[in-house]
Amino acid sequence: MKVTVLGAGSWGTTVASIAARQNPTLLWARSQETADEISTERTNDKYLDGFKLPKRLDATADLEQAVSAADVLVVGIPSSSFRQVLTDAAPFVRPWIPVVSLTKGFELETNLRMTEVVGDVLPGHPAVALTGPNLAREIMAKQAAAAVMATEDISVAARLQEMFSTPFFRVYRNHDVIGCELGGALKNVIAIATGMADGLGVGDNTKAMVMTRGLAELSRLGTAMGGEPATFAGLAGMGDLIATCVSPHSRNRHVGEQLGKGKSLQQILDEMHMVAEGVRTANTVAQLAEQHDVSLPVCAAIHGVVEGSIKPQHAYLGLMPAGHEADAG
Repeated sequence: MKVTVLGAGSWGTTVASIAARQNPTLLWARSQETADEISTERTNDKYLDGFKLPKRLDATADLEQAVSAADVLVVGIPSSSFRQVLTDAAPFVRPWIPVVSLTKGFELETNLRMTEVVGDVLPGHPAVALTGPNLAREIMAKQAAAAVMATEDISVAARLQEMFSTPFFRVYRNHDVIGCELGGALKNVIAIATGMADGLGVGDNTKAMVMTRGLAELSRLGTAMGGEPATFAGLAGMGDLIATCVSPHSRNRHVGEQLGKGKSLQQILDEMHMVAEGVRTANTVAQLAEQHDVSLPVCAAIHGVVEGSIKPQHAYLGLMPAGHEADAG
C-alpha cells in the first residue's frame, strides 16, 4: 500500500514516519527546500529538529507526483488551507481511496469538520479522522502513545489500523466520527485557557478545575451536535485534552501562557512557525454554542480573550493569587 501524506509539519512528518515503517510513503511539502532536506538529509529541522527520519520515507514538492499513485491519502494541512490543498490535489486522486484527516479544527467559513470538507471535495471517498493525545516529538522519540481511527466504515478502519500501528503507537477504531473530531477540535480552546492559567500564576487546583469544566463543556457541545458521550471520556476526548493542556510542547497551551504573561495575540502568533488551531476554533465554538443553545463559560471567556474584548486577567478574575486584582482593573 502506497501512502501519501500532505503536509510536512511536525505531525504530518511524524505520521509519515510511522507509515513508512510498513509501507512506501511519500510526504508532500510546500517547499522544495524542505522536500530536498527530507529526501537527502533525512531530517526536518524546522519542525522536528534532532530526529532522523526513516530511509523509506521520501518527499516531494510536486502535488501531482505526491497524490497520483497513493492508495491512502493522509491530509495534515491546517484548517485554513485544508480545502484549497485538497481541491488542488483532487484531479490526481485515484477513485475510492480512503482520505485520512490529521487536522483538529473547523473550516472557518462553514464551521464544517475536516471529514465533512473531505466529503465535499472528494465525494465517494471514505473520510477518516486520526485523532487522540498525540504530541509529535514524543512519538518520534518512540514514547508509547495511542490514537483513534474514526470512520463509519469499520472495514476501512481495520485496514488502516494495521497500517499505522507500531509497537509504540497503538491505534484503536471508533465509529463516532463526529465525537472524535469535536473532541480534537474543542480541546484546543481549553488548552489556551489552561496555558493562560500558567501565565497568570494560578494554582494547580485552579488549572484542574478549568480542565474538568472544559471537558464538561466539550462533552455538552459534542453530544448536542451528535457525538456519543462515551467518546469524550476516551482518547479522543479526555486523553487529548490532558495531553494538550499540560504539555510544554502544546502550541495552544503556549499561546495561552504567553497571553497570560501579557503578550498580544498577534505578537505570539508572529513568533510561532506552527499553527495553533485553538485561536481559530474559539470563534467557531462560540457560533456553535449559540446555534445549539449550549452554555460554555470557559470557551466563551477564551473567545473574548482571542477577539480582544476580555483581558486574560479579567477572564480569571477571582481565581488569581492575591495581588493580581490590581493588575486586572
